Amino acid sequence: MSAQPMPATARRLLDAIRQGFGAPLIVLALLAMVVVPLAAPVLDALFTFNIAISLMVLLAVVYVKRPLDFTIFPIVLLVTTMLRLALNVASTRVILLNGQNGHEAAGKVIASFGEFVIGGNYAVGIVVFAILTIINFVVITKGAGRVSEVTARFILDAMPGKQMAIDADLNAGLLTREEAKARREEVREEADFYGAMDGASKFIRGDAIAGILILFINLLGGLAVGVLQHGMPFADAASTYTLLSIGDGLVAQLPALLVSSAVAMLVTRASRAQDMSQAMMGQVFGQYRALAIAAAIIGLVGLVPGMPNVAFLVLASILGFLAWKLWKRDTAAAAAAGAEAGAATAGEIPGLLGAQPAPTAELSWDELRPVDPLGLEVGYRLIPLVDKAQGGELMARIKGVRRKLTQDVGFLIPSVHIRDNLELAPTTYRVLIHGVPVASAEIHPDRELALDPGSAMGQLDGIPGKDPAFGLDATWIQPHQRAHAESLGYTVVDPATVVATHLSHLIREHAPELLGHEEVQQLLATLAKSAPKLVEDLTPKALPISVVARVLQNLLIERIPIRQLRKIAEALVENAPLSQDPTALTVAVRNALGRFIVQEIAGMSPELPVFTLNPQLERVLQESTQGNGAALEPGLAERLHQSLAECVGKQEARNEPAVVLVPGPVRAALARMVRHSVPSLSVLAYSEVPEDKRLKLVGTIS
Repeated sequence: MSAQPMPATARRLLDAIRQGFGAPLIVLALLAMVVVPLAAPVLDALFTFNIAISLMVLLAVVYVKRPLDFTIFPIVLLVTTMLRLALNVASTRVILLNGQNGHEAAGKVIASFGEFVIGGNYAVGIVVFAILTIINFVVITKGAGRVSEVTARFILDAMPGKQMAIDADLNAGLLTREEAKARREEVREEADFYGAMDGASKFIRGDAIAGILILFINLLGGLAVGVLQHGMPFADAASTYTLLSIGDGLVAQLPALLVSSAVAMLVTRASRAQDMSQAMMGQVFGQYRALAIAAAIIGLVGLVPGMPNVAFLVLASILGFLAWKLWKRDTAAAAAAGAEAGAATAGEIPGLLGAQPAPTAELSWDELRPVDPLGLEVGYRLIPLVDKAQGGELMARIKGVRRKLTQDVGFLIPSVHIRDNLELAPTTYRVLIHGVPVASAEIHPDRELALDPGSAMGQLDGIPGKDPAFGLDATWIQPHQRAHAESLGYTVVDPATVVATHLSHLIREHAPELLGHEEVQQLLATLAKSAPKLVEDLTPKALPISVVARVLQNLLIERIPIRQLRKIAEALVENAPLSQDPTALTVAVRNALGRFIVQEIAGMSPELPVFTLNPQLERVLQESTQGNGAALEPGLAERLHQSLAECVGKQEARNEPAVVLVPGPVRAALARMVRHSVPSLSVLAYSEVPEDKRLKLVGTIS
């Protein structure tokens, strides 16, 4: 059969709703229900629609994955509340106008609730209505309102900490700009949603109070209209208008109870995505021990004389059967996992489990495997962090770190080879550069690290520790303490982020060791695609590849990215006829990159704050650097380090970079001297500062 075409009127109505007229039409319809008298059949249809829409809202909350997927819920809550109140006004008008005609004067829905649900007994109806109102108003609505209020407060208090965590992940390369933007938008939406839910919960509270007041108004008004205007006997008027008022109250209270339950279910759910029914079954009925103990207790109660033995014993049997099935399932899963582990062990070590040892192959040069440039070894308790099958996120975080550092530093960061090491402590990891361990740390995979950015208030219960990357004091807390810690101003990160941030910090420090001849050759091959003549003139004509590599490594040692490879190559080609010494060529390249270096230090600031050396100190340094090293008198070197550290502290307090401006011959020696003791200090030569850059003299170091 061919589908019947949609009527033109219905099509125009749908087009109007799609074009944005739906919301104004709904508001106008609600206002019309308050003003215009409605016939009883129309009331029946609207009451039925009210019950249906309330049930749909409840089911939508049950099946939604997380609260933020239902951001329109506060508006839906307001519209459904307005619909119920408008129906109450319309039904009150019909009851008072036509109540003298009998129980069906206000429609069959109200009559059914007044006669069938409460059995036609208005005393029972009053009790049922009171119980429903108490459940809705005192239990569900009050609890949901309190949860909404507390959640909104914690979400708003935790916003600064979440924003700082997103910025930290972005700076560490764990997130791209698009991902960070999406995270910030999610944080903003979460705060807006729970703030709106805090206010929207007041609608339900007011609706419950309005339902009670409307019931008494209908009772008193109906008695007055029936007795005084229509001359009905008091008993008949009381019976008729009481049943109509209670039926009206119940038919409005049932949808209110459904929507209140939906509000409570939504605000008490966790913010992460999960299926509610699966989570309920897995967390409540997924523990066979709990089911077995409950079955035993119910069975013992069922054996007590005088108790309903059949009901208790049947329920105990059902619970015991479910516990036995769950126990068998868990036992089979554990046996399968053990069998897989045994098979893997037997495969790695021939001769176990009765297997015949494989013939030993002849040794070859293939046995000498190359050493990985970057390696990460983890203890056995940290394996879930790197195993995607177990939900590990560390691999994805490390990939993000490599992408970010590749863009920042200027060459491709090699892959990180991850392996487990049983010699390490279970919760320890270590980072290796060319097979040599450079750092190790201990983390707690089942906890999260709370860092104090300097503005946190209060103490946290947890395991004291240190941030592996920067050595800051921190506390390992339980995951459920995250919201509380963020509300106090702490920045909370998960274990995978801790490891990735530490790895990012180490890669930046050891970038010169990761740049070898092969990487330099790849850089030049990439540059040759856009500037082939420049690369041809550079190597091997002007300089050997080893000298170019050494110059690039020197730049990385001084924390200068090599992204400006074309500028570097031009400077090398220009100065190669004058010197083949990598140190002298590095000075020439730094002078060519002066504007880029200053940009990296000061950003877009029009002024560059600098310190200068006292002339006498400057002369001493020049005399001490006549040779190949800065052989200063120990006392003078210590006082110089102290003065430079004080300058850095002052600039950090002003949120400005710390820069020392010195003559060219002194720069390299002073930079080597403070590279590790005062790492945040930048040492520039006069020739490296662009002519159009304004200098602001902050002080003189003596």
